[in-house]
Amino acid sequence: MTRTELRAGAALASIFALRMLGLFLVLPVFSVFAKTLPGGDNILWTGLAFGVFGLTQGFMQIPFGMASDRFGRKPVIVFGLLLYAAGSLMAMWAPDIWWMTAARALQGLGAISAAVTALAADLVREQHRTKVMAMIGSTIGLVFAASLVIAPALYSAIGMDGIFLVIACMAVLAIPLLLKVVPDPEAPPVKLPPPPFAKVIGDSQLMRLNFGVFTVHLVQMAMFLMIPLALVEQVGMPVTAHWKIYLPVVLASFVIMVPAIIWSERRARNKTLLLAAILAMAASQLMFLVSGDTLWTIAGGLFVFFTAFNLLEASLPSLVSRIAPPTAKGAALGAFNTSQALGAALGSSVGGAIALNFGARGVFVFCTVLALGWWLWARTMRPLPVIEVREYEIGEDVDIDGLRAQLMSLPGAREATIEAERRIASVKVNLELWDEARVRRLLGLPAAAH
Repeated sequence: MTRTELRAGAALASIFALRMLGLFLVLPVFSVFAKTLPGGDNILWTGLAFGVFGLTQGFMQIPFGMASDRFGRKPVIVFGLLLYAAGSLMAMWAPDIWWMTAARALQGLGAISAAVTALAADLVREQHRTKVMAMIGSTIGLVFAASLVIAPALYSAIGMDGIFLVIACMAVLAIPLLLKVVPDPEAPPVKLPPPPFAKVIGDSQLMRLNFGVFTVHLVQMAMFLMIPLALVEQVGMPVTAHWKIYLPVVLASFVIMVPAIIWSERRARNKTLLLAAILAMAASQLMFLVSGDTLWTIAGGLFVFFTAFNLLEASLPSLVSRIAPPTAKGAALGAFNTSQALGAALGSSVGGAIALNFGARGVFVFCTVLALGWWLWARTMRPLPVIEVREYEIGEDVDIDGLRAQLMSLPGAREATIEAERRIASVKVNLELWDEARVRRLLGLPAAAH
């Protein structure tokens, strides 16, 4: 990767970290805090106050993604961060559980994930996108693990009001990081209309990936209804000590994830890695099903799960950005993030319903079957097209005005830029669809020698 790509990846990972730390700091302590609010003794309202963030987050991913395609990534991300900060300040003030629910809903409206991921795709070449997504995913994983340790101590020191104030400050601090450190994507000289949204969400390749991220997060939420209980009831480990399992497991999973991603990128084996990660996720659920009642088997299952989870979190958004039309990356990633939020929202309720009727084993059977069903569907994905950037001189007699639009209308063209002073056209092309003779005629060049 170039220095610019590394800087963009590191800065965007930091923005995600600041944003996600705010979310994760709430997770371990919110249910305890909610009982101190008027109305917080009602478990239904407590659950709604906790979960409404995910609902509004999922609802707004597609509008934010589409807006970033139209108005630019950075303005949309700034707006989302300000909404999130405003919701955090409202939560700090909230006098009862009902105002807290409204504040959490406002926090969720700042749905920047699709726009941030699309910005990463704009700034990083296709062959390096999975590495940047892995950088972002690893940061989120580390933040999640750290929050399990930090949140209880922070809650004891400054209370929930103080935590919400810290969250608001982190959201505001992310804005200058975005504007000053993250490079601006190159603005195309010609604005091309995006394809109809129905065409984007109806793409069969993207549907497989959207169902995939839905499955990953549904399995994660359903599984984590059962694992903490198993650690307490089967192993005898108190909740306050669970981080001693989660933190080493998450860190160890990164050791496997990084070389696996490097291998898949160098060998162009993205589909192979995807299918292997799905099978690993299914295998982790089978481990819990068969022998999930001892410390070592639970730790082993968690290691396999988090390795698969981190690989999928890195590879899935990268695949979406490669397959989506260049003018609709934000919309496609919005649909992807909505699927993710729906999976997380349904995971707890579906897992709870299954556990109520069939116990923990029923949950793990369901998760295994769901993962294997996705694996069977993902096997039918077409291999990713071979993408290459080609540069051409522009003939002296060719009018440059409108040339980019003409290049983008050619089958196989994904992106095109024109350097008017040098009279050079740079085109990112799908080689399977590219007609070299046709583009050379358009540019006033002689036929290529064979």
